[in-house]
Amino acid sequence: MPVFFLPPDAITPPSITVPPSLQTHLRDSLRLELGEQIWVCDGQGTRYLMELTRVTKQELTGRILSTSHEPARTAPRLRLAQALLKGEKMDWVIQKATELGVSEIIPLQSRHTIVQLRPERLDAQLARWQRIALEAAQQSEQWHMPVIAQPQTLTACLGSHPAPALSLILTERREGQSLHNVRLPEGGNESVMVLIGPEGGWSKEEVAQAKQAGCTLMTLGPHILRAETAAIVAAGILQSRVGALG
Repeated sequence: MPVFFLPPDAITPPSITVPPSLQTHLRDSLRLELGEQIWVCDGQGTRYLMELTRVTKQELTGRILSTSHEPARTAPRLRLAQALLKGEKMDWVIQKATELGVSEIIPLQSRHTIVQLRPERLDAQLARWQRIALEAAQQSEQWHMPVIAQPQTLTACLGSHPAPALSLILTERREGQSLHNVRLPEGGNESVMVLIGPEGGWSKEEVAQAKQAGCTLMTLGPHILRAETAAIVAAGILQSRVGALG
């Protein structure tokens, strides 16, 4: 069963009150009953094994049986800067990147980006992406949800603070290092940012700008992958190298 994320104020040891937004799913979809046990997480590194003590149409509460804490982090966090993709491709990248344990997803507007987010739709789109990330984090039993950043330009992303210890940009049909060989920073307080282009790829000017900002040019080999495939392959390789995938 997934680990369900709850707002921290819903957890008041020794009891937990499930918010209305999750009650219907647990009671009506999963048909949980009195006495059953589930894992819940505060999204801040603590999980609770909870036994349901009250299940009604108006209320769902339980008592804490045990508590577990996230192991001390020794590997750098991965930040994925993904140029906006059309259709459901961006949703898919957010879902799979969350399952892989990416800590932040940064939607980018680039020169060849096809999708143009309308300002009046931005809040709704961010809410949708956050719901997708929440469901994926629960299903994959993450300790944290990834941060879904506001869509931004490449310039803004390259100037973000705090700056990552290492920034990588994937390029197609260009010379670059292999993700298997690039030297990665060590320590749980560090981060690595990898930039993935849109369906049309990066422009020459964008690659030059990223290189000028300190990004290391990377390649996934001689084959041309779809943008959404490249994002997940890159995230998988990097997470595997730092030990986040076992």
